[in-house]
Order: sequence, then structure tokens, then C-alpha cells
Amino acid sequence: MTPDDDAHARRAVEAVWRDESARIVSALARHTGDFAGAEDLAQEALVEALAAWPGSGIPDNPGAWLMSVAKRRAIDGWRRRERMTQREPLFVAEALAIEAIDSVPDDADPDRIDDDVLRLVFVACHPVLAPQARLALTLRTVAGLTTEQIARALLMTVPTVQQRIVRAKRTLAAEGVPFEVPDRAERPTRLASVLQVIYLLFTEGYSAAEGEGLIRPDIAREAVRLGRQLVALMPREPEIWSLIALMEFQSSRFAARLDAEGLPLTLEEQTAADGTDRRSPAATRR
Repeated sequence: MTPDDDAHARRAVEAVWRDESARIVSALARHTGDFAGAEDLAQEALVEALAAWPGSGIPDNPGAWLMSVAKRRAIDGWRRRERMTQREPLFVAEALAIEAIDSVPDDADPDRIDDDVLRLVFVACHPVLAPQARLALTLRTVAGLTTEQIARALLMTVPTVQQRIVRAKRTLAAEGVPFEVPDRAERPTRLASVLQVIYLLFTEGYSAAEGEGLIRPDIAREAVRLGRQLVALMPREPEIWSLIALMEFQSSRFAARLDAEGLPLTLEEQTAADGTDRRSPAATRR
């Protein structure tokens, strides 16, 4: 094992965490019913990956590897605390499988949310939390944004964001909030918060608060994906359709916003690049 192996493993861990953290934490929270505990399990799996991957190599499906390790640690924890329940067989079976989003069969319940990430968004947007706390918690745990990114999006200081996230987790635990999707009658009361989370997530992808690139297409695509999942669940809500239209329109311009070196282009330069004038009609008449 060489320093290059360590560096390669660390880059792989960072990449899989960036791409899969929301799904891993969401699935763990759904099964354990413990928001903070799910994050701890996922972090422990990351530590194990950093120790194992330099010697064994990067697994073919790193996300599934992390999920399996985290679930085994959950089982071990329950055994140590002598609080194993009927969930154990489920975890043992799922630890051997790749966590994936399956297509919904034709006879499926139309009110069911099969997307773990969207499911956790609804849970984190529980009315027991203050609106700003819902946003901070969801953007941190579900969207995987840093506290600095969240502070920028919510126009808060970093310490304030950190405090709200900690308090939100404590509140969910203290109130015994079940990790289940609200029924159809309750969903409209959480819809505004859910839409706000998706929009702020897209905004971070559209104009990244940190990092090397001005745009984070991966984050923006995840926001669009969540919007599409949401509209499939609640197709009669016009606000969802409006948000998707806005995100799709802005996403269509991503390729034209940067030059070959990743530097931002002015609106006039974007126009020259594709031959289409994107300015307002008033501007084109001048």
C-alpha cells in the first residue's frame, strides 16, 4: 500500500459520498428511525472505507459497499444494546443487496413514495420544526450541502445554521416523530417547505457557493429529479409544475454559461456562441 493508494481511496470516498450520501443516510434513517444515528452509521462506514480500500481496491459498487457496512454496524449496535427487533432479518437481507430505486409497478399504491431521498425530505419538513430549521436540516442531511453553503442560501451565519441543525435533530427525537411518509391529507401542509428545499438545492447547483466550478450540475440534476418525483406523487399541484418548468429552463442554459476553461460568459457572449439573442425584447430594439 503506497501513499498513491491512500490518495486514490480518499478521492473515491469523497466522490461516492458526494453522489450517494443522501440515499445512504435516507435509507438508514428509514430503517432505523434515527436521523442522527443514520448519519453516524454512514460516517462510520466512510472511516472503514478509508481503512480498507487502499489495500483491497475500490469496490465495483462503492455506494452499495458503504450501505452494507453501515447496515451491519446498525445490527451490531442493536445486538450490543440487546434491543434487536424484527427489523434484523430485513437488514440482513438488504445488506447483501444494492440499494436502488426500483420502478413503481402498475398496481402500486399511487400515494407511496419509493424514493428514499424524497421520503426523508418530507420527514425533515415536519411541522414540529420551525421553517428555517426544516430547511437547514434538510439541506444538510438530504442535500449534503455544507453549513457554509446553507448559511449562504439562508442568509445566516454558520454558527446559527449549526445550532439549528443540532436542535432540529433533538426536536425530532424528543417528539418521537415517526420516519414515515405523511398521508395524502397531511402532505399539502409540508409542500411549501419541500418545494423550498428543492429550489434552494437547485440554486446551489446553478450558482455554487464554493468549490472550483461556478456550476454544480450534479446538484442541479438531483433537484430536478426530486421535482419530477414530487410531481408524480402530487400531479394536481400547480406549484410543483411551475418549479419544474423554472428548473428545466435554467438547466437548458448550463452548457452556454461557461467557456471551455470553465469561466463564466456574459449574456452577450452566450448569445454570440449559439446565435440566439437571449436578451429581453426591449433590449433587442435598442
